Amino acid sequence: MAATVNTLLVEGSFDDQVIELADYFDTLKGVKEGEATLSQELQPMLEKGEKEDVMEKLVEASSVLSQAPEKEYIPAYNLLVHLIRTSPLLPSLLDTVTANLAIPLKNSQNGATLSLTILTTIFNILSPESSLRSEVFRSIVDIVDKNGLYDALKPQLKSLDRWLQEWDAGVEDTREILVNLANVAERAGDNQFYEFLLQALQRFPADEADEDEAREIAIRAIKAAITLPHHMEFGDLAVLEPVKALSATDPDLYAFFEIFAAGEFQDLEEFKEEREGWLEENGIDDAVATRKMRLLTLTALAASAQDRSLPYSRIAAGLHIPAEDVELWVIDVIRAGLVEGKLSQLTQNFLIHRVSYRTFGKEQWEEVQQRLETWKDSLRSILEVVGQARRQVENQSEKEKTAAERLLQQSGDGVLGEA
Repeated sequence: MAATVNTLLVEGSFDDQVIELADYFDTLKGVKEGEATLSQELQPMLEKGEKEDVMEKLVEASSVLSQAPEKEYIPAYNLLVHLIRTSPLLPSLLDTVTANLAIPLKNSQNGATLSLTILTTIFNILSPESSLRSEVFRSIVDIVDKNGLYDALKPQLKSLDRWLQEWDAGVEDTREILVNLANVAERAGDNQFYEFLLQALQRFPADEADEDEAREIAIRAIKAAITLPHHMEFGDLAVLEPVKALSATDPDLYAFFEIFAAGEFQDLEEFKEEREGWLEENGIDDAVATRKMRLLTLTALAASAQDRSLPYSRIAAGLHIPAEDVELWVIDVIRAGLVEGKLSQLTQNFLIHRVSYRTFGKEQWEEVQQRLETWKDSLRSILEVVGQARRQVENQSEKEKTAAERLLQQSGDGVLGEA
């Protein structure tokens, strides 16, 4: 799947290849002497030029490949794929082939991997714009899911957006694929599932934002964003219409989400007091949520520090922690990449160099504007000082130049007088 390959090297005429594969199927089936063989059935059809009927019979019999020796499995399937790839019946033939590949090779520990290899070959020989690629991709994802092979698929998913465009996938199909990938990634324990949920939500138009499907995905995405330990960005969710629609259908969850998007630790404490047991009922780990909210609150405090200096006492009060724990939490927030700065034990202040924002909305833009105005005033003052210094230097230079000219003049007058 990493690259588009449109060539399979197979020798022989169509008829020879069909008979070769049919003979192989008969061998795998253990056809005894005197019994009717697939080759005998197909030979008259080939003589009459009934290629499509031949392919249907051949593909129908291809399920026997599940009994093939491991070393012969891929070559046999490559020959079969080569035979069907130009058939007008390719869509229906491919359905049978992918269904057969969903059943891994018997007596092989590598059965699922071999099936993936063949499906990847099929995917790559199909035209990039072929809608059949989408069906093959779904088969690949299904095998990956059933056999715990997500790590093999994940590197290829960087091309997913391009594939969806090439397939001209509709909005509903795209959402289905993204949610399916989210399910597979989550079952595999990969946090990438949240990104797929987010992308699926982004594909709901405003008039579908309150539909059940959008609601279910929005709820999953919010819970994931809150419970994933290292996820600290909430602005991407806050602007989405399906998330906003939860304010009417799921007001408690939406209120909980707003705390993480823009609130502080005190807000979380009040929420839990007012809705005792709500977190547990909704599958949210209290310890994870509490720790994350403390980190986010510390980030918010750092962002609001106008002089870029945050007293330890203010951190302790905002996070509801003992004073002796302040430096540990500051170290944690720096490790999380939310804030950059250094601790001053002498002054009991956290000196801030850079701050990340959970969301970036009107308030943040106003803060940026305020900081820019402050910088402009500072620059204006600096420019005035520099201008004054420059004028002083220029004035001094002019005075020195005048003085030098006078000395030269006086020296010249003295010489002429002697003459």
